[in-house]
Amino acid sequence: MVGRIIEGAADIAEGMEWLARHDNRFAQAYALTGELPLRRRPEGFAELLGAIVSQQVSVASARAIWGRMQAAGFVTPEAVAAAEDEALRACGLSRPKLRYARALAVAGVDFDALRGLEDERIIAQLVELPGIGRWTAEIYAMFALGRADVFAHNDLALQEASRLLFSLEKRPNEREMRSLAAAWSPWRAVAARLLWAYYHVAKDREGIR
Repeated sequence: MVGRIIEGAADIAEGMEWLARHDNRFAQAYALTGELPLRRRPEGFAELLGAIVSQQVSVASARAIWGRMQAAGFVTPEAVAAAEDEALRACGLSRPKLRYARALAVAGVDFDALRGLEDERIIAQLVELPGIGRWTAEIYAMFALGRADVFAHNDLALQEASRLLFSLEKRPNEREMRSLAAAWSPWRAVAARLLWAYYHVAKDREGIR
C-alpha cells in the first residue's frame, strides 16, 4: 500500500508539526533552521542518473559533472546508450560510473510503475541496478516520488546531525540510525529534511546535491 506522498509545503508543515509534538528537540532544531525545503524533483531516468553522478564526489563536483552532462544532452536513455565512452568521460564520469550510466540506459526501468509500489519494493527494485545502492534508491524515493516515510539511514550528514541534536555519545551507524528513526514514522522523510537543514546550521557545510 502506497503511503503518504509529499506534494507541497503544506505536507512538510504537517509532518514538521507531528515531529515537534512527538519530540521537542525537533521543535528546537526547527527554530534554528526555519522553513524546510520541499526538495521535490522530477521522476525518471535523468533524476536517477543524476544520483549516480553525485555518488562519492563533492557537491560542487557533482553539479559541475551534471551540468556538462546536461549541456551534452546525455540525460535520456537513448542519448547515453548512443554516446561514445570518450564523450561521457569528458563530462567527468569515472569508468565505473560510465558503466552504471550505460546499464541504467538499457535497463528499461518502468518509472511509471515505480510510482505505484510500496516504499520497500521501490528500493528493492532500484538496488538491483548496477551502481544503485540503498542510499541512492532512498533518495530517489524521497525526492522524486515524494515518499513521506523513507529515510536515508546510511547518510553521514543525517547520522551526524542526529548525534548533535540528540546528544549522542557517538555518531550512530546504519543499524542504530534505523532504530532511532523508527520513532519518526510516518514522517521520516520530513525528519530527514530537518536533520539535513540542522546539519547545515550546526556544521556550516552542505549535505546532498
